[in-house]
Amino acid sequence: MIKNSLYLLVFLCITLLACNSNKVNRLLLHKKWRVYDVQVPAGDPYDNTQITQAKDLKNGYYSNVYYQFLDNNVFIATIDNKPDSGKYQLLSNGSIISVTASNGLRNAENLVTVVHLDDKLFDMKVKSGDYYFVLRTKAEK
Repeated sequence: MIKNSLYLLVFLCITLLACNSNKVNRLLLHKKWRVYDVQVPAGDPYDNTQITQAKDLKNGYYSNVYYQFLDNNVFIATIDNKPDSGKYQLLSNGSIISVTASNGLRNAENLVTVVHLDDKLFDMKVKSGDYYFVLRTKAEK
């Protein structure tokens, strides 16, 4: 009896985990996620260099950037009107997104942490240089 209950509990946990990954994927798919802000992650210690870099990234590199997640795990990053494609995979129950080159090999993998995701807003934590930043994006049609 206890053994059957344990199997049922494990099955339910796996089912719930799969459901969350599917929800994350459904929310990401077929939208242009345009970067509108770059912030220092909440809880990071005060670092003037990191704060300055966040402002510089927002006004420079990320001033014209959007991301797309498409069918068959295709990922497109468009930076200053120049698209570059790769593959993405959801990890850790959809809380981490692995982004790789278009061949899917992980030797050039970037890990993105999902901070917030709904139908219109997607905040992701990324590493740039020595620091982490939160890219705040909005869905465009």
